[in-house]
Amino acid sequence: MKHVEKFEIHQEETAMEHRVYLKGELDISKAEQFRSLVDRLADDASKTLTINLKDLHYIDSTGIGIFVHILKKRDQLNAALSVEDTSPKIKRIFDITGISKFLFSTRDMNNNERTDA
Repeated sequence: MKHVEKFEIHQEETAMEHRVYLKGELDISKAEQFRSLVDRLADDASKTLTINLKDLHYIDSTGIGIFVHILKKRDQLNAALSVEDTSPKIKRIFDITGISKFLFSTRDMNNNERTDA
């Protein structure tokens, strides 16, 4: 029997930023939980929306669709969106689906690939 990791969302707020931490597996069964929180935060264009994916181990197409939705919403509002601490496995999924170029700035992508000599 496959062990399914519990999905958790933690949110912090400062004067300049909404910060969301995702942990576990984001799939169709947890998508509404994520979307309901992030939709509300994405509407606040006065603050940067930062999503930390350090502890996210899996994302399915429903979760990716939510990220596309967030990207569009933040773009319409001309509001900042930051995705950080993405594991190589999750980043590869974003690369394959073509949304990495929208989620990560060129500087971020270069820093992730840089090796110090």
